[in-house]
Amino acid sequence: MELLTDKERILDLENEVEKLNKKVEKLHKQMDALIFGIGTIVESRDMSTGHHVFRTSRCVSVFVDKLLELNFPDIDIKIAKNIVKAAPLHDIGKIAVTDSILKKNGRFTPEEFEKMKAHAEAGGRMAYMVLSDIPDERFVLIATNIALYHHERWDGDGYPKGLSGTEIPLEARIMALADVFDALVSKRCYKESLSFDDAFFIIRRSIGTHFDPELGEIFLSCRPQLEELYTELFNE
Repeated sequence: MELLTDKERILDLENEVEKLNKKVEKLHKQMDALIFGIGTIVESRDMSTGHHVFRTSRCVSVFVDKLLELNFPDIDIKIAKNIVKAAPLHDIGKIAVTDSILKKNGRFTPEEFEKMKAHAEAGGRMAYMVLSDIPDERFVLIATNIALYHHERWDGDGYPKGLSGTEIPLEARIMALADVFDALVSKRCYKESLSFDDAFFIIRRSIGTHFDPELGEIFLSCRPQLEELYTELFNE
């Protein structure tokens, strides 16, 4: 039996590593597609939002790129990628909301809004359950936090836990800005879309109450990129 030379063994090992890397890359792409697919399924029940999942994911991507550019504390490339990847799951809890509320053609009554608010807590449970077998614990935590806490407010007046300030996980504070911005500039069954001027005015006015002051200012600095993105998305 002919023995392999050291060079041949190294080449074989490199080939095996390359094959393994390709398999891992394929698995990551499949997981990304699954996560986005879940978000799209949720959105298909709530027809009023009109591609909200896709737009907010793109908005989050623009935002975290700016945070990386500025070397924002507690965020690196891996965390940024995880936030973007998890963004489509932010409203997964809407699966638990009844059609009579979710598909209502108009504003909610106070009682209906209370039931709608339950989607945040349900979303946290669902995100964790769906992703619990994924070995990347940090990603599972980020996705769970986004689903659970994206309606919390900097001043503590949000839901479901009434967290305030930096008690709110960073990823949820990032998601909150993208979520609200998209809602403002989009047409819904209960409102017309706002202009970019009006939307950014509301974001600015809400810094320090609804939004993290530092993150809010950075989000405002993304205005050129966000206007370009949304103009393109709305014209497709």
